[in-house]
Amino acid sequence: MNVMFARGPSLFSRLLMALVISLGLIFVDHKFDGFASIKVYLNSLVSPLQYIAGLPSQILSNSAERFISHQDLLEENARLTLQSVNMSEKLQRFELLKAENDRLRTLLGSPIAAPTRKMVTELMAVENNPFSLQIVIDKGAIHGVFEGQTVLDEMGVVGQIMEVGTTNSRVLLLADITHAIPVRIARNNVRLIANGSGQIDELLLEHVPHSTDLQVGDVLVSSGLGDVFPEGYPTATITSIVRDESRPFAQVTATPIAQLDRLRYLLLLWPENAPTKPIFQNDSQRGGDDL
Repeated sequence: MNVMFARGPSLFSRLLMALVISLGLIFVDHKFDGFASIKVYLNSLVSPLQYIAGLPSQILSNSAERFISHQDLLEENARLTLQSVNMSEKLQRFELLKAENDRLRTLLGSPIAAPTRKMVTELMAVENNPFSLQIVIDKGAIHGVFEGQTVLDEMGVVGQIMEVGTTNSRVLLLADITHAIPVRIARNNVRLIANGSGQIDELLLEHVPHSTDLQVGDVLVSSGLGDVFPEGYPTATITSIVRDESRPFAQVTATPIAQLDRLRYLLLLWPENAPTKPIFQNDSQRGGDDL
């Protein structure tokens, strides 16, 4: 006789089975990296949904820009023109200093820094997990983006690429609790490690001896150690130093120079030894952007 309402496994049994399978998949992925290709496909599959989710915001943003008054446009144009003139003057001095620096490196037998390829990208989405500081950008594998790639804004270092999809990528921000970057103090070249604190506006400098020469206001720049972040990019500013002799190390905090809470346009860097090169790159992002 057929039973109309057959009773299957209990909810607890189903939950337990799902947990066991999930833990098994996590273990396999962590130990053997067996789902790397699947992650790329899943990112590619989700990317259209991310574009669709961001479409209302894009439409509203475009509509708001259309309502900007003519006078505001004239004032902004004048401001940008003045800024362009000032930047041109700074660029002229930069070129002179760069040529002088290259000559000094040649005399000292030090290698000259190779030009860096760049590409502008735009923010697509922000991770809503309060325990993870990540964002999604609109460039992916077809643009040559690779894991570990450096991401900047107009102020300084933002973070690095964590996952790459076909048309978008996920960026791990500088302040994420799992992130660390080797830095040096611009004033005296003392080398430190800046760790994320999980707070968007705070970095931690751990294992700093009490005798280390550092001051509030010191600017930290990327040191280039580890071959992940290129050398010399602004990273953070020291904001607090507590030298408690009862503790083995000083307690030092810093604030990221990049505006991590108001990102929109970002810059991707390709070093000479990058594993891939951009496939799509317009003329404005090619020769004129090299350092």
